[in-house]
Formats: sequence, C-alpha cells, structure tokens
Amino acid sequence: MAVDLRQVMAAFLTFSMFAMLGNMIKRDHIDPLWEPEPETTMVQYGMLKNSKPGMHKLSEANYGPWKEHDEIVKPCSKKPLFKGKEQSNGYIFFSLTHGPEYHASQVANAVAVARYLGATLVLPDVRGAKLGDKRNFKELYDVEKFTKTLTGVVRVEKTPPKEISKERLPIIKVPYMVSEEYVASNIKPIFKNETRNLKIVTYFNNNSSPYDKIINRESDYQCLAMYESLKPQKELQELIDSMVGTLRSMSKKTNGRFVSVDLRAEMFTETSCKLLGSSGGHNKRWCYNGERIGEFLKKIGFHEDTTVYLTQTGWDTSLNALRDVFPNTFTKDAIMPADEKAKFTDAESRKTIDFYVCAQGDVFVPAYPSRFYEAVVGERIGLGKTQIFIPAEKDSNSDSATDYVSPYVANRSHFAHSCFC
Repeated sequence: MAVDLRQVMAAFLTFSMFAMLGNMIKRDHIDPLWEPEPETTMVQYGMLKNSKPGMHKLSEANYGPWKEHDEIVKPCSKKPLFKGKEQSNGYIFFSLTHGPEYHASQVANAVAVARYLGATLVLPDVRGAKLGDKRNFKELYDVEKFTKTLTGVVRVEKTPPKEISKERLPIIKVPYMVSEEYVASNIKPIFKNETRNLKIVTYFNNNSSPYDKIINRESDYQCLAMYESLKPQKELQELIDSMVGTLRSMSKKTNGRFVSVDLRAEMFTETSCKLLGSSGGHNKRWCYNGERIGEFLKKIGFHEDTTVYLTQTGWDTSLNALRDVFPNTFTKDAIMPADEKAKFTDAESRKTIDFYVCAQGDVFVPAYPSRFYEAVVGERIGLGKTQIFIPAEKDSNSDSATDYVSPYVANRSHFAHSCFC
C-alpha cells in the first residue's frame, strides 16, 4: 500500500506537539517538586575538584555537638585617642617574629611604647625562622587596615626617614603586655638620652601567656592593636576565604560546619609534647596524635561525615588513623588551588593560612597546648566562635562535649574577654 507523505508529516507534527506539551507540564508542575543532588565532590590529597553548591535542602540531623549560632560580640570600648601627650620626633622600630600567634602581642607592645613616648611607629617587617629571612609587612598583612585602625592611637609611618633607616639603633627588650610604669622607668630614659630612635624586641617566657586576662587602664588600645589592626593582605585573605568556602561546601551533612584541629606530626616528640605553662586555668598536659584526636571527636558525638581541617603541612602517615575515622580530613595542601599553592610556599604564609582557617572553623580543637592555640582562641572570641574543646583521655567518664570546653572560655580567663562584650 502506498504511503502518503502528507499523512506521515501530519502524524510527526502531531506527536511533536504532544511531546512539547508534556515537557511544558513537567517543567511547570512536576520539576519544582524535585531538586537533583549536586555533583559528587571528589577530593584526593593534592587534588581537589569542587562541584557547585546544590540547591537541595540539607539534612536537619545534628551529626555532632554543634552550636546553632555564633555569639554576637562587639568591642567593649571606643577607640582611645591622644590626650595631649608629649610629642617627640623619635621613631620606634620593631619586627614581627615567630609566626602569627606572636604578632598581635608584638604589635600591642610596640603601640604601647610608641604611644607613651609620643613617638612614631614604623611599619614592621616580618622575620622568618631562618637567619636573614625577612619580608615586607605588605606581603603578609593589609597595610591600609593596619594604619587606619591605629589612626588617632599612635602615628604610623610606612617608611622611616632615609637618614635613620640604616643606622645602628639601640635595641631594648620589653616584656609582653608592657605597662606604662615599665616604659617610664626602663625605656623613656634611654629614648631621651639616645637618638630618640629605638628598636624594641618583645620577649616571652614559657611560664605565662600574653593571652591571659590582663585588665588595666591601657587595655583599650591593647585590644585594638591585638584584635583589629592585623588582617591578611587582600590576595591571601581571598585564598583563606576560598579554602573556608571549600571546607563548608564539603560539609553537606553538617549544614556547612567543619572542625579545625591544630595537629602537626612534628610536634610529637618527647620534648615537644611538654606542657607550655599552666596559664588560662589549664592544670593538665595533653598531647594527642591523629588516632587519639579521632577517638576524642567520635567520643563527644561528632559523626564520621564531619569535615576536619588539619594544620599539618603535607600528609603524614601518622594521620591515617584519624582519616580512617573521619574520611573527610584534609590539610591545606589538599584544598588549595594549584596556582595559589605555588604562590604561597613560604612558611609564614602557610602559618597565617592555618591561623585564620582555625579561627573560622565552627569548632576548634588543639592537639597540644601552645601559643598558637592561645592566639586562635583570642581571635575566635572576637568572632563569637567559642566552641573550643580540649581533648581528654578516651577512658574519661564523660562523653559530653560541654565537659571539655577550653578553660579560656569556660572560666573567661583569656585577655580577649576584656576586649569584647
């Protein structure tokens, strides 16, 4: 039987119209009720492929002892301004050393000395662990933020006059949280009798902490110097924000929340694991490796799907036991884009990245006592992120996370508590 082409075309057009109508109905009335899962995030050590965040509703399961919201805090005092202090033509020089956990205290000391003497503070350089390892302040921190924050508190110059930039300056050692009385009796006479240009070096001892609670009449500008003046330079801050965003995108079952842990394999030696003082209400020593950190987090209720960030550089086989319990455990090398990893290879940048990622984590756990831990706590108090847990032996009686809250928070024994209300 001959086939009429006109009938075939008519049938094809009719079928096409019904198909289009069906798609329209599906799109308008069925699709909104179903939202696809996002592409699976694939993470390997040294390699990361991120999918775009999905639009589906996250699970409401708690999956661990998470706080629902961060605390809302604000600075307790207004910016302290000059009040007719004696003016001088002198300059105070200093350097930032030993890593970001020390930098805030060094800035606070330099500001205290320069403010009391009426001197001008010269923008510091940043010194690394190796002799001769020196960097410009702007390579690590935001210069404009630093100078703007201290405007009206102390005069700051980015570069000193040429005639004094290379001269041999008297070097004065000062204790952390230096007082006006100390400056008046120990530094002012030298400042007046010398060239009115000094370099100060802050020294720390192992039996006390610059982050213990110290309240005095100068605490306003100490707070300003410690918790508002230092912020990473723009490119570094963007990288930190990107890494935090990546960690949150991988934390789907915990509503974007992650745990940051200060855990570095090189710390686990007989010498390194000794308690660094008993300040802040701490009356015990602790030193946990990856396996024991995993046991602790599991014990207090964190689900195996919890995303964990470690301050370890690279990967160490001693951390495998932690990843066995919490598979979503990563170091910065695993989540940094390759091009950014090539830019920030120096130790100071990597320490700074660790510091600010730990400050942003929804929970922070230090594997051992250190100034890094103390400094991160101060930063977190200013952000209202007070979920900070101190590990305990796996056979301890309690499995409640609230029983392991850092004494810095539980006893309000950290200096930052006098800065934020």
